[in-house]
Amino acid sequence: MSVQYNPTWRYGGNQLKRWRTKASVTREELGAASNYSPDTIKAMEQGVRMPTARVLDAADELCHAEGLLSAAKEYVRAEKFPARAQDFMAREQEAISHWSYELALVPGLLQTAAYACALIGGRRPPLDDATAAERIDARMERQELLTRRPLAAFSFVMYEAVLHCPMGGLDVHKGQLLHLLAMADLPNIELQVLPYDRVISTGLIGPMVLLETPDHERFAYSTGQSMSQLTAEPEVVSAHIERISLIRTVALGPVESAQFIERMAGTL
Repeated sequence: MSVQYNPTWRYGGNQLKRWRTKASVTREELGAASNYSPDTIKAMEQGVRMPTARVLDAADELCHAEGLLSAAKEYVRAEKFPARAQDFMAREQEAISHWSYELALVPGLLQTAAYACALIGGRRPPLDDATAAERIDARMERQELLTRRPLAAFSFVMYEAVLHCPMGGLDVHKGQLLHLLAMADLPNIELQVLPYDRVISTGLIGPMVLLETPDHERFAYSTGQSMSQLTAEPEVVSAHIERISLIRTVALGPVESAQFIERMAGTL
């Protein structure tokens, strides 16, 4: 997949490189002054990573930029969501119906802050502190969709493996399970579990989301480790609907699913 650049990061990084080169400051010298590796400085200059306040201030001093580089801090900010997910997040904001199936992780809309922190903070290669904090805050802010009026309809199905993953440790894990039970009590949320003993091949293909807009346009969203796809193509949407409908039919019902999660939480 080609690298997607944030234009503000790219411009800020370009200016950083121009000032550094003009002042004959090496990446190693700037890295030492800002506590970053030369490779990280290179990534910032290329716009792949956000030029942080720390590196902009250090570069401003080393390059005698008289505040011109430091001023970029007001404009170069972390994106709330990864570039590959931004179109999906925009569509999600307007959706009246949201169906999802997860194979390995608790859906972002149902994650606790502690779970999200462990998940986002444990990424490799790691995100810088500012970007990680922005992503966690954005995930929590995104959850306002669950209670926003008028209420949208949400259906979440999770493979049992999701519930066994102690992301962040046992305390975080138990807190996450209890949070799922609380969310399942909301009138517009249906939560189901696909247990190991009911698994079907369709349920092992991967996670997916279906969105329906107020104009009744439907979108299918699927993700992988390094790519994602949001599409309204009828063939793809139809295939996603067939898959997730079958999974919902085979999964435990909402009441049975809540009892299943409650039993798991009780063992921790």
